[in-house]
Amino acid sequence: MLPKLKLHSVSNVLKAHLALFVVGLFYAINYIVAKGIMPTYIGPSGFIFYRVFGATILFWIVHRFISKEKIQREDYPRFIQAALFGVAMNQLFFFNGLNLTSPLNASVIMTSNPVLVLLASAVILKERITPFKIAGISLGLIGSLMLIILPVILGLGQIEWKSGNPLGDGMILINALSYGIYLVTVKPLMAKYEAMTVIKWVFTFGCVMVFPFGYDQALAVDWAAMPTDVLFGVAYVIICVTFLVYFLNVYAMKSVSPAVVSAYIYLQPVLASSMSIFLGMEKLHWIKVLSAALIFSGVYVVSLRKSKKLSQ
Repeated sequence: MLPKLKLHSVSNVLKAHLALFVVGLFYAINYIVAKGIMPTYIGPSGFIFYRVFGATILFWIVHRFISKEKIQREDYPRFIQAALFGVAMNQLFFFNGLNLTSPLNASVIMTSNPVLVLLASAVILKERITPFKIAGISLGLIGSLMLIILPVILGLGQIEWKSGNPLGDGMILINALSYGIYLVTVKPLMAKYEAMTVIKWVFTFGCVMVFPFGYDQALAVDWAAMPTDVLFGVAYVIICVTFLVYFLNVYAMKSVSPAVVSAYIYLQPVLASSMSIFLGMEKLHWIKVLSAALIFSGVYVVSLRKSKKLSQ
């Protein structure tokens, strides 16, 4: 009986890593599909309004068919906290910050997220900062920064190095910090409730929070004048990049730590670049190969201690 339990645990960890890899793929495709939607057709806060409300409706519909689980009243404060940091602050600060600063600045600042998650896990969840986690996040950070910055320095990238906007940069940093706190906050809820129950209520409370900020921009959208490809882009962002991504992240956290989940952020530029190469939009370069090797190694090392414990 015991070996079966061990195999089951290892299987859950593998499923968690697969879910996180799919999340990375969704984000990679999003760089191509959702390009040009904001702010041309929808303002940043209005886009968040539709993302959050659209995903919440989907969570309620799916939850109704697969579960009847209810949350306890004493857990409301933790759900509200998760909604504040994981939905409201995370979404509002990121999109409004991105609207002010350059994509390059935002990409570089977002590499701080796994480090912030590691620190938040140590402070809030009292998790040990192991050498494996430090080494893995360091490898991922080096690989990610190499992929983002080195092509620009060598004149190989298409993004110009701009000074950015201090307010926008600050918003992106707050977004990275808030998402880190969210991953740590939602972890204890995953031990008590089903993944769909957790994310359904996190988004429900999040709806209330983003409503006053995005209502005006949401009403100003001219859907009749929106091209078909942009409409499909909006649908993709709501269904895949919001509904499925948030669900898969909390599903993964049932088996892996917040540090492992956040480490997959480093994979996003690699997968986005791979997607561009596959579509003929970019060419393969040694920088991309080396960056990918460092990032994949980093993700593996971050989760190494957890995997060893489960296999013993």
